[in-house]
Amino acid sequence: MTVTEPAPSEFPHDAAAVREATDRLLVSVSKLDDAAIGEPSLLPGWTRGHVLAHVARNADALVNLLTWARTDVRTPMYASAEARDADIARDADRPLAAHLEDLRESAARFDAASDALPEARRTFEVEMRNGVVEQAARLPLRRLAEVELHHVDLGVGHTVEQLSPAFLDRELTFLTTVKFAGHPDLPALELRAGDGRRWRTTGPATGPGAGAAPVVVSGSAAALVGWLTGRGDGSGLDSHGSALPVVPPL
Repeated sequence: MTVTEPAPSEFPHDAAAVREATDRLLVSVSKLDDAAIGEPSLLPGWTRGHVLAHVARNADALVNLLTWARTDVRTPMYASAEARDADIARDADRPLAAHLEDLRESAARFDAASDALPEARRTFEVEMRNGVVEQAARLPLRRLAEVELHHVDLGVGHTVEQLSPAFLDRELTFLTTVKFAGHPDLPALELRAGDGRRWRTTGPATGPGAGAAPVVVSGSAAALVGWLTGRGDGSGLDSHGSALPVVPPL
């Protein structure tokens, strides 16, 4: 995997955005009650409690990677895939107060780990789940996407359309230049927003789609992010006569 180097100034900006997004998430969650925690989220098979447990444990997993980058001591995100799933299942059914406390404390640990990472160590590469290699510089952006998108997944009225333009722009850049760049199951794409902004992703290097012209998809930034992240069905997007590609799961 080729890692696109983020600009150094993006790290503190993204870290600040994580704190703001976490505050918004906490406001939404604080309006729930214990019964609502056990209700289905917008993610198949997960209650709201599962989503919140995952958000908290993801913060700690990224703390592990930030610690790895700072100390050069290998610290995996999770002990194993089975341990990750078990932790989410264990924590899902807790009462609202326990979820709120866990979200606050895990967010504080992430903030502290971000603040402790020297600028010189931000280009250090760590290994995420499933062998994905990432620079420490982009870990706050990864965390931001987790908080923002799972806030949507709670099904509490926070929608993709309410995500900030700054986040939508950063997420589209990440999805096209990193996440789906050269993906074997997705053709080359040219995304066009209504304000004239464009994003492009390369297609597969080999196979039937290699070298093909990009599929042009036009729509709002929110609709594009919703489609690419599985938080929207692509309605409102114009693929200019081509079939709208099926996007692989994140």
